[in-house]
Amino acid sequence: MLDDTDRRILRQFQATPDAPALELADRCGVTATTLARRLDRLRETGILRGTRGVIDWKVLGYAVEVSLRITLDKTQPRAFDDFAEAARKVPEVIEIQTFLGQVDVRLSVIARDMPHYQQLYRQNILTLPHISDVEALMHVALLKSDESLPL
Repeated sequence: MLDDTDRRILRQFQATPDAPALELADRCGVTATTLARRLDRLRETGILRGTRGVIDWKVLGYAVEVSLRITLDKTQPRAFDDFAEAARKVPEVIEIQTFLGQVDVRLSVIARDMPHYQQLYRQNILTLPHISDVEALMHVALLKSDESLPL
């Protein structure tokens, strides 16, 4: 599926996605035309989903991150769908993951400070539908955060 040139392009693109095309092509050992053609193919096949801006929410004043492990009332046929639909509407919920097992959903929630988190928790989280149990895990330190793949 991927050849060595594709892997080299993806490695370099992951490292510096904002590099000018000519610089990226040079680092990959290909022409700018080849780079453009291969990047287009990687996008068309869905391997490369795009480039995005990453905003550091801490710089914007959000000092608290909490992971909420939520168990839903699975006797309700639409528990997952209703919960996810409502959780997506809470702007401070920055990630929603579903699981198989005792915990059904994990939410990552950010807040400016603890009073703000308490307000969000009471007004926006506890009012989400079909919750049967919530466990809060306060983030203390981020030890690794890397979305790049070992290509």
